[in-house]
Amino acid sequence: MGLFSFIKGAGQKLFGKKKEEVAPVELSKIDALKAEVGRLGIPVHGLNIELAEQVIVSGSTETNADREKIILALGNVEGIGSVADDIAVTNPEPESVFHEVKSGDTLSKIAKDVYGDPMKYPAIFEANKPMLEHPDKIYPGQILRIPQI
Repeated sequence: MGLFSFIKGAGQKLFGKKKEEVAPVELSKIDALKAEVGRLGIPVHGLNIELAEQVIVSGSTETNADREKIILALGNVEGIGSVADDIAVTNPEPESVFHEVKSGDTLSKIAKDVYGDPMKYPAIFEANKPMLEHPDKIYPGQILRIPQI
């Protein structure tokens, strides 16, 4: 089980306005998080999400890449500070490293820093699909997967 930290004030706005009732808000937030994983089409079986001080996610998936995408899809949501990961992987491969986007970053700049070649930015873009819809649409505080190549 791993714990991944995120910036609570950055990310996709899935939750809308805060409500005063505690229990219905938690249920709707969990439903919103599950819907986001479903919307992105990341394959996972038995997805279970608990939300307390952090998101706790479990289930099973075929690859580390899908596991990491689920962690990022849940963590890159405004208001989520950490994701506790208990997802089983049936066909593990080398894990990616995560990178926090800083102001002024581009995928080309990150690729140059990590791989020594700015033209390898498509590897980072592909590794973060379907969360990234365009290579130019990244924002400070976002966490990205940086695959081994």
